Amino acid sequence: MSEEFYRMKRLPPYVIAEVNAMRAAARAAGEDIIDLGMGNPDLPPPPHVIAKLIEVAQKPDAHGYSQSKGIPGLRKAQANYYGRRFGVDVDPETEVVVTMGSKEGLASLATAITAPGDVVLAPNPSYPIHMFGFILAGATIRSVPTTADENYFRALDRAMAFTVPRPSILVVNYPSNPTAETVDLAFYERLVAWAKENKVWVLSDLAYSELYYDGNPTPSILQVPGAKDIAIEFTSLSKTYSMAGWRMGFAVGNKKLIAAMTRVKSYLDYGAFTPIQAAACAALNGPQDIVEKNRLLYHKRRDVLVESFGRAGWDIPPARASMFCWAPLPPALKEMGSLEFSKQLLTHAKVAVAPGVGYGEDGEGFVRIAMVENEQRLRQAARNIKQYLKSMGVNAPSSKGVA
Repeated sequence: MSEEFYRMKRLPPYVIAEVNAMRAAARAAGEDIIDLGMGNPDLPPPPHVIAKLIEVAQKPDAHGYSQSKGIPGLRKAQANYYGRRFGVDVDPETEVVVTMGSKEGLASLATAITAPGDVVLAPNPSYPIHMFGFILAGATIRSVPTTADENYFRALDRAMAFTVPRPSILVVNYPSNPTAETVDLAFYERLVAWAKENKVWVLSDLAYSELYYDGNPTPSILQVPGAKDIAIEFTSLSKTYSMAGWRMGFAVGNKKLIAAMTRVKSYLDYGAFTPIQAAACAALNGPQDIVEKNRLLYHKRRDVLVESFGRAGWDIPPARASMFCWAPLPPALKEMGSLEFSKQLLTHAKVAVAPGVGYGEDGEGFVRIAMVENEQRLRQAARNIKQYLKSMGVNAPSSKGVA
C-alpha cells in the first residue's frame, strides 16, 4: 500500500509550488510581497457582466444542472466572436464546446484522443498543462522549441522522422505562456500544410488572443483555409475580461475533436453554473471597450516594467503580447539558476516571480514576470530589485536612477 500511485509517478515535483510556498509563508509572517509570480489578473470584470450574473442567479430556475457542452446562447456568442474578430465561420452546434477555462479543456481533450504510448509534440518551455494533460492521459511527450522560425520546422520534421510511434498531436501556444512569443498568419499557413501532410492534429491555445501590443492583432490558426480539417483552438475569458476565477473557456474547430471532447466531458461533469454562462454571454455580446482598456493598461505596465527594471540594472525584452515578460537572468547571476534566483528575489527584494525551469528544462536561465500589479508597485519592485542586485555586485547604469 505504500507504493506511489501510477499517475503520480509520472508527474515531476511542481517547481513553481516551492516558490509559492515561500511567498505564502512570507505573507503569513506579515511581509509585503509584490507578487509578479502568478498570472492572476488584478482587474475586475466589466460591471454589466457582474450585473448579468446577479440577475440570472436570482431566477429560481437557474440553479439546476446545465448542459456539459455549454448553453446554446453561449456557444453562439463564441461563434459570433470568431466571425467578428477573425472572419471565421463557426457552427455553434458542432464546432464549439464550452470549457471550465482552457486548462480543463486541454486536459479533457487529452483524455478523449490519446492512448498510452501515443507521442505528442509540445513546446518547451510551455505552460504545464500543455505537457502534463497528455502525460496524465498516458501519452509520451517529445519537446519542440517555442521559437517560430526555421529551427522550429526542422524540429518538427526530425520528430516525425525519428520518433516511434510517429507523433499524432502537436500543441501550439501563441502568444506563448511563458515566453510571450507571437506568430503571424504565414506561420499558421505553413503549420497547417505541414500538419495535413504528416496527418497530425494541431491543438492551439489562444488564451491571450486580445492581449497584444504595438498594433499587431493576434491571428487565429482557424483563419487559414482548411485549418478546421486538422485543428482545434482554445480561448478563454480569463484575461480578456479579467474573469480568471469564473473558469470560462471554449474549444472551437474540428468537428471530430469537438465531438470527442464533448462526449468525454458529458461523463466527467455538467456545465458551468448557468448564471456564469449567461454572464459570459454578456461579456462576449456586450460593449467591448473593456478589451481595449485592459490592453492599453497592460501595455503601459509592460513599458513601466521594462524601463524601471532596466534602470535597476536588469535588462528585460519588451513582450509583444500576453500579460508576461520572459526575462533572462542578469548575466552576472546566471549561474545561480532560475529557481534559486527566484528564491533570492523573494527573500531579499520581496518580489515574487516564477522560475523559468518550472515551465520545462528549456526555461532554465529565465523567469516569468506577470504584469499583475499597478505601475506604482512595479516601480517599487524595481527599487527593491536594484538594492538586491547592488548587494550582489550588479550595479544599475550610472547615468540613470530608478523611477
